[in-house]
Amino acid sequence: MRLGSFVLAAQFPGQGHEEALHRAVRSAEVAEEAGLDSVWLAEHHFVPYGTCPSAITLAALLLGRTRRIRVGTAVSVLPTAHPVALGEQAALLHLTTGGRFSLGVGRGGPWVDLEVFGAGIEAYEKGFPESLDLLLGWLSGAPRVAGPGGRFAFRDVAVVPRVTESSGPEVVVACTSPSSVRLAAARGLPMLLGMHVGDEEKADMVALWARHARAAGRAPEEVARAAHVSAGVAQIADRRTEAAEILRKAMPGWLRQGLEAHVTVDGRVRAMRDPLAYTDLLCRLHPVGPPKLCADRLAATAERTGITRFALLTEGSGDLPTTEDNIHRLGTEVLPHLT
Repeated sequence: MRLGSFVLAAQFPGQGHEEALHRAVRSAEVAEEAGLDSVWLAEHHFVPYGTCPSAITLAALLLGRTRRIRVGTAVSVLPTAHPVALGEQAALLHLTTGGRFSLGVGRGGPWVDLEVFGAGIEAYEKGFPESLDLLLGWLSGAPRVAGPGGRFAFRDVAVVPRVTESSGPEVVVACTSPSSVRLAAARGLPMLLGMHVGDEEKADMVALWARHARAAGRAPEEVARAAHVSAGVAQIADRRTEAAEILRKAMPGWLRQGLEAHVTVDGRVRAMRDPLAYTDLLCRLHPVGPPKLCADRLAATAERTGITRFALLTEGSGDLPTTEDNIHRLGTEVLPHLT
């Protein structure tokens, strides 16, 4: 069982950007001290839901500040990035850290980001497979790569720095729909599954991935060892009611101001979850409560889904000392029950 911290750099009401980012950096440092396996960094633009606009840049900083822990993006948004530039950065971090970097990528949303960065709505609605394949081609170990045409038409260029064919950075795909599951499966890429869905839906997505991976000709052993990642929330306290109350006091305010700030690129209406109801849902789905209860909850998810890697949001209190204590308890009081 591998436990990691999922870091949003969330800006809670009354906080500034610097405070949110400082808590994000400290979360990674404390996660290494506590013996966690990994830190996963979210990326958002123009909203207080998350104040990190470049997950790969923050990953570089944290890889420099740590020595053991794996650092991954969850996720770098491909429609607003050039896949070659992202591939160069991923190879650089992989080669200079002894392979401690994981590149999580996703399609993102139909947000105004697409307008600001010049990608357009088509890059979101249709362009993700093309971007992903160019990124994978760049990280394949090939000495030279040419643009396939369309949005990315460029002459043959040298791949520098180049990873070896058999050992490049791990690439994980955020999957929220059957189409994205099929996309990841056909390429043999593990999935990152969101914290808004429960074990039953995650188990269905893992089963769908396995079927399509086998249909795409992936070897049975490759399908069996796929290291999918389950995102969730973790809040450790001596009593379950205490842990849930910590989240119920802080998360709805953050969710309300963060989710309301999203602006669609084309004016389409996006329904927003009720912040308090969503917080209660997360408390029911994920490890929230005493250490043994949390360990049992994670073990149950692993048994039901086959997933043994977790990226757990630990900053749900919005408070740095509480977050640090939460991470320490996750590593020192929950993890020992699972190893």
